[in-house]
Amino acid sequence: MNDVNQLSKEERERYSRHLVLPNFGEAEQLKLKNAKVVVVGAGGLGCPVLQYLTAAGIGTISIFDHDVISLSNLQRQILYSVDELNQSKAEVSASKLKRLNPNVTFQIQKTKIDSSNALQLLNGFDVIVDCTDNFPTRYLLNDASVLVQTPLVYGSIFRYEGQVAVFNLNGSATYRDLYPMPPLPDSVPSCEEGGVLGVLPGIIGSIQANETIKVITGIGPPLAGKLLVLDAATMETQIVHIPSKNQSKNVLGLIDYDDFCSSPKKSTLMKEVTVQELKALKDSNADFQLIDVREPYEVDICEIGGELIPQAEVPHNLDKIAKDKQVVIHCRSGARSGNMVKWLESNHGFTNLYNLKGGILAWAKEIDSSIPTY
Repeated sequence: MNDVNQLSKEERERYSRHLVLPNFGEAEQLKLKNAKVVVVGAGGLGCPVLQYLTAAGIGTISIFDHDVISLSNLQRQILYSVDELNQSKAEVSASKLKRLNPNVTFQIQKTKIDSSNALQLLNGFDVIVDCTDNFPTRYLLNDASVLVQTPLVYGSIFRYEGQVAVFNLNGSATYRDLYPMPPLPDSVPSCEEGGVLGVLPGIIGSIQANETIKVITGIGPPLAGKLLVLDAATMETQIVHIPSKNQSKNVLGLIDYDDFCSSPKKSTLMKEVTVQELKALKDSNADFQLIDVREPYEVDICEIGGELIPQAEVPHNLDKIAKDKQVVIHCRSGARSGNMVKWLESNHGFTNLYNLKGGILAWAKEIDSSIPTY
């Protein structure tokens, strides 16, 4: 029988490199053995988190993931292989991890976590580890962690950048203190659209596992009230302090997070110009600024002029957007550019922005049919 109050001979040998560490003895290893951790997401971040928490000897690990393995996952999700395509990530990961450490109890949850089940599913754990890749679930896990009073270890990755923080630990800042409101839909590309360096989730997930172990054992100060930002291209790191704004006091229950993260309801109509009006501006040599918020590869396919500022780079290039003349923002269809117009108006007070209605697709259809569409 596995005695939770002491380590077996096998466990002493297995965790011997822990037990000889300064400030890490049998008491700390027993804390791991008796801990219950839920990992939400068994993808890029979840794979290293699950592997290292399993190897470290966490007593119970609950794996939440309703997705299946796809070929594009294998560039970074190192628990899986080609002969497991279309199989459940939760089931495959649990099966492999059990072979790594049979002392760990694994729970599998393939149901999508949402507002209707989150509190029930997350209650009773010592740590919640957020390995998800979308804003609605991040806000859901944050609010649920506040309501069930459980610390949340957060990680995110995009292109070459990764972030890690510990939220809601003994009253520390929460995700809402860092991001009170979600970005507008399509203003931040997904990893599918923007890419992610394959090794980056391994680095960030390992840091998440480290923070989880620290929270459980107390062997070092966790990243509570702090955000670690890593640039994998330069290997530069930065610690950003997150002051608590007591946003947790506003979390009274769970909401519809898909609706919360969707486009804001229009109180006024967004200003737009048609492609005919844009052509007239160009033909008359009017003093205006044209900005293209597409990605560089899209410009290589076709373009109608203007300054390229990809949508993910807009927040870092506000000084390049004129405030003293008309600015027309465009993309492929008008969706991304419309979101950027609304975001800039709401967050930075621009009043001179116009969305190109229909984007380049409309230009190709109504003005210049020689432009290739995609």
